[in-house]
Amino acid sequence: MSVYDCTQPATRDEGVDAAATALSTGGLVVLPTDTVYGIGAAAFDPGAVAALLAAKGRGRQSPPPVLVPAAATVAGLATDVPAAVHTLLETFWPGPLTVICRAQPTLAWDLGDTGGTVALRMPDDEVALALLARTGPLAVSSANRHGRPAATTVLEAATALGDRVEVYLDGGPSRGGVASTIIDATGPTLRIVRAGALSLDELTAVVPEITDVERPGPDGAKDGAVGP
Repeated sequence: MSVYDCTQPATRDEGVDAAATALSTGGLVVLPTDTVYGIGAAAFDPGAVAALLAAKGRGRQSPPPVLVPAAATVAGLATDVPAAVHTLLETFWPGPLTVICRAQPTLAWDLGDTGGTVALRMPDDEVALALLARTGPLAVSSANRHGRPAATTVLEAATALGDRVEVYLDGGPSRGGVASTIIDATGPTLRIVRAGALSLDELTAVVPEITDVERPGPDGAKDGAVGP
């Protein structure tokens, strides 16, 4: 287990290099985001995704969201994306908005019991984006054990996850501290399935037809999307 101080440019590059290497060989990393800390695995490595879920103490019924380096990546991962979603992404990405879309059916990945969907987000964090630029899409869930609060510091993440994680990237205390808002875009209307950093008023100012927040489930999420 290694911890890298990513608050300084010199050690940030070293940490991103180490994290990218760990991910390429099936390892897990903890990374900062603009909301809370996340635990990440290579999205197209089923064994690594299974290890991520095991580290959190969760099963396949709670597939992790996928963080992406750019909005353009959505076209390769999702299909039948409504025009309203593209409007939201133009406004709020990078940022604390996760969108559940229909997954491209030809993708060779196994995130768990997704029901043919994928939850996508582009975080507004320099360290996370630097890592994503190196690795491509990452399966990333909140850095905590099942039923415990999400980590807002690397120490909290390391205390919860220990040596289940190979590399920890320390970006300092989370700037947001509140997980992303999750919108389900797979039905006839857009609906919020987890209240988070973006309020209903902020979202409906851009897309008025979004429906109200539903009651959250375990770890503050519904539909299996439990992420930072």
